[in-house]
Amino acid sequence: MAIYFNPETKFFYLEGKNISYVFGINRTGFPEHYYFGTRIGRDDLTYTYEANIGDSGEAAIPGKVHAGGLSYNVYRSEVSFYGNGEFRECSLQLLQKNGSRLNEFLYETHEILAEKPALAGMPSMRGGETLKLTLKDKFSEMRVHLFYTVYDDASVIARHMEIESCTDEDVKILRAYSFTLDVVGSDHDLLTIENAWAREGKPERTPLPHGIVCVDEKSASSTRRHSPAMALISKNTTEDFGPALGVNLIYSASYALKAEVGTKGYTRLTGGINDFDFTWELSAGETFATPEVVLAYSNEGIGGMSREYHDAYRKYLINERFANIPHPLVINSWEAVYFGCTPERLLPIIDAVRGTGIDTFVLDDGWFGARRNDKAGLGDWTVSPEVFPDGLTPVIDYVHDAGMKFGIWFEPEMVNPDSDLYRAHPDWAISVPGTEPCVSRRQLVLDITREDVRDYIVEAVSKILRENEIDYVKWDFNRAITENFSRALPAGKQQEFHHRYALGLYDLCERLVNGFPHIFFEGCAGGGGRFDPAILYYFPQIWASDDTDAYMRTQIQYGTSLFYPLSAISCHTSICPNHQTERTTPFSTRANIAHLGATGYELDTTKITPEELDEIKLQVAEYREMEDLVLHGDLYRMENTFDSNYFAVTVVSKDKAKAKVTAMRALCRPNDEHKRIFPRGLDVNAVYEVVNKEYELCLRLSGASIMNVGLVLPLKTAGGKMPGDFKTFVFDIKKVY
Repeated sequence: MAIYFNPETKFFYLEGKNISYVFGINRTGFPEHYYFGTRIGRDDLTYTYEANIGDSGEAAIPGKVHAGGLSYNVYRSEVSFYGNGEFRECSLQLLQKNGSRLNEFLYETHEILAEKPALAGMPSMRGGETLKLTLKDKFSEMRVHLFYTVYDDASVIARHMEIESCTDEDVKILRAYSFTLDVVGSDHDLLTIENAWAREGKPERTPLPHGIVCVDEKSASSTRRHSPAMALISKNTTEDFGPALGVNLIYSASYALKAEVGTKGYTRLTGGINDFDFTWELSAGETFATPEVVLAYSNEGIGGMSREYHDAYRKYLINERFANIPHPLVINSWEAVYFGCTPERLLPIIDAVRGTGIDTFVLDDGWFGARRNDKAGLGDWTVSPEVFPDGLTPVIDYVHDAGMKFGIWFEPEMVNPDSDLYRAHPDWAISVPGTEPCVSRRQLVLDITREDVRDYIVEAVSKILRENEIDYVKWDFNRAITENFSRALPAGKQQEFHHRYALGLYDLCERLVNGFPHIFFEGCAGGGGRFDPAILYYFPQIWASDDTDAYMRTQIQYGTSLFYPLSAISCHTSICPNHQTERTTPFSTRANIAHLGATGYELDTTKITPEELDEIKLQVAEYREMEDLVLHGDLYRMENTFDSNYFAVTVVSKDKAKAKVTAMRALCRPNDEHKRIFPRGLDVNAVYEVVNKEYELCLRLSGASIMNVGLVLPLKTAGGKMPGDFKTFVFDIKKVY
């Protein structure tokens, strides 16, 4: 049993693979948190209670004598509400009809469910034994349901909250976060992920001061500035050692995640839907559900936390039709021809990759309407007769005859002002009547909070997918949302806009992704502008960045891997000089870095040399050899490319029978120091064969020696030359006995 309730002590014990999560119903009738960490026994933890004693300035719980810590401001909370002496960040704030914001939610009942019910209207983790804890407001008929899901084979807890109005009056929700968690200690570091276009995925480790640290998004796009993720780590936690507690929100719109260091020796984590510019009118009898948050814990450092997320997401979150099978290995037309995607330009590109092992051709932007540049045509999802006078069928047939699958690009949520759609329905674009809307990338955003707009998108995209043999879709989303206004909503509901946009997005995904279950969908948002767990629920992989430069990709992919598995990170080998940085890196380096994810190519294959085409064949074969590691393996990060001249990772099979080590030296320096890297995750008692084909290296070493003595990166090539800048070193490791 993963969830156990002791009726005598009123303690709940939630037990995952290597974790325990413990809370109890205290003498006030309030659910109080006691522990989240490495698996422990089912002990009575009330002996820690005295740590909660408040000072003389604390406000007593109404009806209670102030003694022994009976103040909400010192409780370690499972849900926190405003107005009864709680002055820390609350997870719930309601506005009653009389203007009161006073609530006090106390235990009423609980259920233990064999499997978690689906979260209505939003993506969430699948399966898992679930605790449903029902709390009733002391002052009204309002109820809050707290949901906790645990897994026998994953060290994660999935949580969300549902607010139920059992009254006959409307209630306005001012804040509805997904969770509250008070963690022991006030001397932690906070790990967050900063994002910006073309340089996504930058980890930032910050010592937490007393007070509140918040990362948030207000753009209705989940990762344009920060990822909806954070980790609370000890001062001495490293990549491989020490405790790490992760928070990752399954949500694609505006959010806030907060860490608050209090004065009683605890740090509060909370967050969910951003309450900035947010309210929600809850009518009598209705229920409002918050997005799900996934909490992970490991005492094996930041890397251990990452591996817990990777395993849990691959098994219980990512679209299960595609999570465990090889992903398409694509050649994408964008950086090859941009908007010049005529058959005359495309067919030679397809011809050039015949027989290389590339299995999918993706037609990117420029195939529809008047879309000859980024100024016009978005929203007009009809094949351009100017570009494809015979439709897409001849090109699709050509691709299929070459033994490849065919993919196509859409940006369903956007519209150009210069488009037939906008001329017919200008009110469908997000804007405030009487004002000029913000334009970004010469485009506006369609109001998908509206059912009629969603119906148009679904039918327009579905018509293309029905009438053509399409195997793959790239779904882009290239600008943030402004105005935050829907012409279809009354004035009192305008602050519901961002959340309604998220719900509209999920409705589109449900209807299109599940309406065409044979099609593989890839997410994209100007690169990594919407890389979040909710998107992965529908799309098995996401384009991590528009920046395809191999050196920058070591950083982007390093930071993205903190919470997301390699199989979810879409990575391409592109042309040099690179289109974003003008940097030139070796062709082999570009491929080796792109192989650390769902790989593909984005270049004009008619302009590369015959030798490079032969190299592509070898690269594809090498990737196929390691593809099971990308899909299922354990990732160990060895060198932090943000702090070092080196990048290095090991990916190890679950049975530890094989591994791939990829390292890169950024800048080549003469008379440099000898550099060793230390692979991780191998069987210390096994003997492995270690091969580097380029340097004609073949060794037999124990797992213990490989991990503790390390591998030396060569200073010179086999011919005695300096390897140059941005050189990768790849070691194949296979168990012998």
